[in-house]
Amino acid sequence: MMNQRDLLLVPFPFSDQSGNKVRPVVIVSNNEFNSYSEDLIVIGVTSNITKDNYTVLLGNNDLEDGRLMDPCCIKVENVLKLDKSLVIKKIGKINKGKLKDVLNTLKDITSIDD
Repeated sequence: MMNQRDLLLVPFPFSDQSGNKVRPVVIVSNNEFNSYSEDLIVIGVTSNITKDNYTVLLGNNDLEDGRLMDPCCIKVENVLKLDKSLVIKKIGKINKGKLKDVLNTLKDITSIDD
């Protein structure tokens, strides 16, 4: 079972669909969805730190399980629906507070324009 907040390694596609690279992601879909679907909804994580409006910083103090080799950020605009069979391995789990930060940022991205 793969759960919300799990950090995974997966083949993540380039935005222009020209290929992919193995990257970490965090599962944002809830456990009910994860239990019945063959897919997961994930958001990309990178060690290429940027400080923009849609990035959430991620460090080892934000993890309940696992360890990061380098400080990272969750690039909330990089959302992907991914078949579970593509998961390479689980590498950790973020804490609930960090997931709330991610979901609030996603809400900002998807809010209705006035």
